[in-house]
Amino acid sequence: METFLLVLDLVGTFVFALSGAAAGVKRRLDLFGVLVLSFAAGNAGGITRDLLIGAVPPAAISDWRYLAVSLLAGMVTFYWFSGIDRLRSPVLVFDGAGLALFAVSGTQKALAFGLNPVMAALLGMLTGIGGGMTRDVLLAEIPTVLRADLYAIAALLGAAVVVIGHILQLSSTAVTIAGAALCFGLRLMAIHYGWHLPIARRPEGSTTAANAPHDRKDNGASRR
Repeated sequence: METFLLVLDLVGTFVFALSGAAAGVKRRLDLFGVLVLSFAAGNAGGITRDLLIGAVPPAAISDWRYLAVSLLAGMVTFYWFSGIDRLRSPVLVFDGAGLALFAVSGTQKALAFGLNPVMAALLGMLTGIGGGMTRDVLLAEIPTVLRADLYAIAALLGAAVVVIGHILQLSSTAVTIAGAALCFGLRLMAIHYGWHLPIARRPEGSTTAANAPHDRKDNGASRR
């Protein structure tokens, strides 16, 4: 199980690092900026998870392989972005894959550290959304989790599959694959069909009230 979790973590780190690097290239960052973004996107969620469950120092800092796969993803994206860009919306695809892998691996690691099932699922969700949030904040964007189609919900459902499988004592490998597939599939379907949670609406009259002083000023100027 330790080897399986390590593989999931490294693959998730690589995929999320690809999404961070691709976003950096699209924003025309230099090589250093792309590498920083790839490391942040690939490791922020895992570092947060490890700190919360007491697995210190976090694996992303103590194990050189996390840094290596993050930098590899950044270099590949920086120099061969044209190949990666052939995929339809590469950032969204890689982000969805990283979300799925980190959600299930984070849940499995939380369960291995003795957390109760509910908190393990929530921590798995946090692991999945952490990298994308960090990437968006560094790029001065509203984090995807706050505005996207079923982002955190997809991660939570994938984590829930792992937790339910753990309670029923099913095969860890099977429920992990099933949880990741559910999360990734739901995320892609939400992007394709535009599924989303209810969006907050601006209170009626707020725009009128905000523009009222300007309107009065303009009317006064017209009279003059």
